[in-house]
Amino acid sequence: MKLDVEVLRYLSKEDFRVLTAVEMGMRNHEIVPAELIDRIASLKHGGTYKVLKNLLKHKLVHHDSSKYDGFRLTYLGYDFLAIKTLVNRGVISSVGRKLGTGKESDIYEVAAEDGTVLAMKLHRLGRVSFRAVKSKRDYLRHRSSFNWLYLSRLAALKEFAFMKALEEHEFPVPNAVDCNRHCVIMSLVQGYPLVQVKELQNPEIIFETVLGVIVRLAEHGLIHCDFNEFNIMIDDDEKVTVIDFPQMVSVSHRNAQMYFDRDVECIFKFFQKRFNLSFQLSTDDNEGSDADTDETGWPSFSSISKSSGFLDKELAASGFSRKDQEDIEKFIEEDMDDTDSDREESEDKLFVESTEANVKGFSSLHLEEQEEQTSNNDEDGVEVKQRSCKAGQDNGPEIQDDSDKEEDNQSAIENDAELNKSLNKQRKRAVAAARGGRRSFASRNSYKDKGGKSSQNSRVQKQLCSW
Repeated sequence: MKLDVEVLRYLSKEDFRVLTAVEMGMRNHEIVPAELIDRIASLKHGGTYKVLKNLLKHKLVHHDSSKYDGFRLTYLGYDFLAIKTLVNRGVISSVGRKLGTGKESDIYEVAAEDGTVLAMKLHRLGRVSFRAVKSKRDYLRHRSSFNWLYLSRLAALKEFAFMKALEEHEFPVPNAVDCNRHCVIMSLVQGYPLVQVKELQNPEIIFETVLGVIVRLAEHGLIHCDFNEFNIMIDDDEKVTVIDFPQMVSVSHRNAQMYFDRDVECIFKFFQKRFNLSFQLSTDDNEGSDADTDETGWPSFSSISKSSGFLDKELAASGFSRKDQEDIEKFIEEDMDDTDSDREESEDKLFVESTEANVKGFSSLHLEEQEEQTSNNDEDGVEVKQRSCKAGQDNGPEIQDDSDKEEDNQSAIENDAELNKSLNKQRKRAVAAARGGRRSFASRNSYKDKGGKSSQNSRVQKQLCSW
């Protein structure tokens, strides 16, 4: 799609307001209804429909009335929204010629307010030449449905993040300036793609430099996955610059070794064919023998130390995400907590068992003493009765003594019951303290009668008892 920036001059605020309304509606709709666009834009006197006709004239939106009357954004309208935002930020002030076209993006030349020439990359996923994005890229991750505009935005954000991180670690990459929607602004590389270069003064040095970039990326936890002559720029001083980063994956990816070997093989084959450098290529893609690696200098994925950095973890590259790292840390912490809790539970069980044993022993001793007292009291009562029968005398005071003894026995039994209650309370407190102070309290209104079935049953029982 041709980017005609001249139309951008004649668009008003209302036009961009309606474009933004269509963009907001596309979060939940493939085709946004006209009524919803009018509601979001909230222009006066039905101005939304007039603006939609103007946008449809310049092909900034597409009209679809197959199921209902609705509109959707086109790539040109998405370009205008991104460029307008970057202009308002003061990042760019003008758009120039097209520098190149790829299967996933278009590159344009832009200028900043101070006259600095920059490069603008517009991601355009969904072209006929490359539509297998869902199977060959991980932009969707766990999502099932997708939109090409949304995928382009994800690709731009991912490339900007990779470019910024690699620039901080002094990799030969363009300087990332800004990003908005599916548009990435970067510094313009004054050079040529390696595929267009026919001769080099020092091809061996360039080959070692390019191969060293692949190894350094792997040492920092990343694999380019598309490292070939089309994504390597070289200037007049034979300085190498690497471009195109949205497809990068982590060294923890399940196919990391295959991607690494493929990148290395592409460089070997290109320098062998273009600059007649003699190499002995490895025929086995999965595992190369030690003799091949020693003779040809073919870097093996297993021999690279991944200790220089963890950019894959920082940037959540494909194959190793931040969520995975957090899950691993949580799993380790839970294991530590489980071991500690097991130890505490075992100690609590021992303490509870010991306290229960002590309470049971104390209660058994008290019951034995109580039984002895009751047996002695019964024997005394029998002897008194026998004496009264034999004597045949007036035993009024003795009977009073016996009744006093019986009252003492009852009071002793009542005291024993109170003692048992206090012991049970102490036992419950000891068990609750051993379990961490957790006690089951009844609800505040449990003692209140709500007038339900239980209260009716209790009333009926009371009436029966009174009868």
